[in-house]
Amino acid sequence: MIPQEIIRRKRDRVALEPSEIADFVAGMADGSIGDAQVAAFAMATWFSGMTSAETVALTVAMRDSGTVLDYHALGRPVADKHSTGGVGDNVSLMLAPILAACGLVVPMISGRGLGHTGGTLDKLESIPGYHIAPSAETLGRVVESVGCAIIGQTADLAPADRRLYAIRDITATVDSVPLITASILSKKLAAGLGSLVLDVKVGSGAFMASLSEAEILARSLVDVANGAGLRTTALITDMSEPLADAVGNALEILNCLAFLRGEKQGTRLEQVVMALASEMLLVAGVTSGPVESQDAARRALESGTALDIFGRMVSALGGPVDFVERPEAYLTAAPVIRPITADRAGVLSTCDARAIGLAVIALGGGRTRADQSIDHSAGFSDILPLGTRVEAGQALARVHAADDAAAEDAASAFMAAYSIEDGAPASRPIILSRLTA
Repeated sequence: MIPQEIIRRKRDRVALEPSEIADFVAGMADGSIGDAQVAAFAMATWFSGMTSAETVALTVAMRDSGTVLDYHALGRPVADKHSTGGVGDNVSLMLAPILAACGLVVPMISGRGLGHTGGTLDKLESIPGYHIAPSAETLGRVVESVGCAIIGQTADLAPADRRLYAIRDITATVDSVPLITASILSKKLAAGLGSLVLDVKVGSGAFMASLSEAEILARSLVDVANGAGLRTTALITDMSEPLADAVGNALEILNCLAFLRGEKQGTRLEQVVMALASEMLLVAGVTSGPVESQDAARRALESGTALDIFGRMVSALGGPVDFVERPEAYLTAAPVIRPITADRAGVLSTCDARAIGLAVIALGGGRTRADQSIDHSAGFSDILPLGTRVEAGQALARVHAADDAAAEDAASAFMAAYSIEDGAPASRPIILSRLTA
């Protein structure tokens, strides 16, 4: 069937056959289907949705559009985590070395920013020399010697998804459950995993604004993954404010290093990292209970082993050998760094986290076109958490910008995203629920 007929059938809410989906995916991979047709297919899917069987077929077809890796020869459990995206969500950077220190092999295939959310690859590209697209041979060598590698899709790994991913980002089709599901899982299945844990975000900084939407996405991911033979569970976590106290590429790398040095204890970020580490160790079968899992992850962090592994990973993938010891020597600093101050006394009560992500894009820290370069130094740091009591004139955060005008605009956007009230907001749990097959 010609591509426009497949698009028409999906537009008209007809359930596509696996062979039709496979043909369209093959065309995406080999370039015989144009960008306009890929965009039309994405929009038709956004409006019409997909059945579970269609989503499984799309996932498997995109997995099989390239190489499928195999790590059985290493003799260790192979696992990964994926977040559906949030603002200030740099969890992968800390989680991979923590789990490697606990004996897991973690070949983490990550992505660039989508919409208002930051991308792990964009953050890592703040590090000079870091190679996000190594060959399969290099990837295998790094995960065997270091235990983890955070990279992007190589040319031969789910190439159909790589193309669809870029087009979704610029056509307002990011927040489609079947497209999100197939995109995430095709890469994970191609990475040769034995188990997977998903971090499905909900809140103002997530693609899923309500708990019911997040549960629908989590259930789709868990069911499709397990249906394709990948042992998978999901945690639904809160994204109603930036997760880290920094938003921006180089700034989130610095935040990661501070975390691995033990400087972020008691934060919401720590709760998410440790919950996901515990879940991954359990699902992979390395530990037998949550207490044992938490203890193992805590030892990896407190001993300094996870920090050492992060540094070794950076070096093995082309970054500076002494990056962990001297990050400021390598990460670009913004020309303008200044505080954003409260205009009144009170308590930080609400946050539009999506607006914070969009403000970073406006600063140049994200993309509005797929081929756009970004300013890795731009963003916000030292962000106070919701519930903090502040005085008039107190710094709520610091803006990092290319010039004074950009800093002024970003500061105004940041302040508009927060409300300062007289009373304290209700406390919110950050781990909302857990889904299994």
